[in-house]
Amino acid sequence: MTLLRPNRRTALALISSACLPTLGRAQAPKKVAALFAGRIDDRGFMQAGYDGLKLAEARLGVSVAFKQGVQPKPEELTAALRELAAAGPDLVIAHGGQNNAAAKAVAAEFPSVRFAVTQGNVTGTNLASYEVLQEQSAFLAGMLAALTTRTGVVGHMSGIRVTPGLKGRAAYAAGVAHADPKVILLTNFSGNQDDNALSEKVARAMIAEDAQVIFTMLNAGRDGVTAACRERGVKQIGNVGDWTAIAPDVFIASAFADSGRALFDAVADFTAGKFATGEIKRLGLETPEAVRLVMAPSVPVDIRGRIEAAASSIVAGTLKVPVEWSGSEFPTPA
Repeated sequence: MTLLRPNRRTALALISSACLPTLGRAQAPKKVAALFAGRIDDRGFMQAGYDGLKLAEARLGVSVAFKQGVQPKPEELTAALRELAAAGPDLVIAHGGQNNAAAKAVAAEFPSVRFAVTQGNVTGTNLASYEVLQEQSAFLAGMLAALTTRTGVVGHMSGIRVTPGLKGRAAYAAGVAHADPKVILLTNFSGNQDDNALSEKVARAMIAEDAQVIFTMLNAGRDGVTAACRERGVKQIGNVGDWTAIAPDVFIASAFADSGRALFDAVADFTAGKFATGEIKRLGLETPEAVRLVMAPSVPVDIRGRIEAAASSIVAGTLKVPVEWSGSEFPTPA
């Protein structure tokens, strides 16, 4: 057999042609999978996270997949995260602090995959938490409630007892006391973020006890409270998004805390090679596009000024926002 030895020009051509496909091939987009323990159309926390995921897809060019509607039970969250990770994404995001334990366990099973928990407080060698400090806007919401109630009574309503929700309640209670320690706070965790019949029942019971302003940390179940407030002329303060633009006749303010920003930042850091593995990355009032109190035009100028001054003190570190609270809770009606 005669071997043909290429000349120098032929050899260079062969090398060049072999390299062309590699040089011209576009890099495959990073794959991001997200878990939502609720509905992505809840007009609350889950929808904000989903919006953050879609924004990452549009702006960062990542390929996305997600699961929604998973019950916030440890075994179901763990199974859902394991299923997402097994599909081979580069990054798995568990949206919400209820995923802390599940994410910690599943991240250990898939060491080559990066994991993030939004509103979480867990870390690991391939795990980070990204948290929007909703307690800071909740504190300001508490101040506003105390300064605007005509009865000396205000309410707080939430569903499941996850760490961010408990911190938000503690901050709201502290804001009420900071503005007027004589104001009475009624606070309730009903066990469900999305049940409108249940939330309306709780709201009506609070209104019967003279609650004049109610702060709702709910998801799809917020509409039941809104119906009760509208009927009885009671004001409401929302959270996550700007509810003053959605129902201005009922909402006097909204403790804006865009949890979708936490999700987007996790993806942005990952694609930029700056993923906060082993850390908890936090965003607060110093980032107003993520956290702020949106107030309706009807809020008096003097009250608005007091709240803006408090916000500046929080950013400066001279006013600390408590994240723990102990006291009697308002019972869920039978």
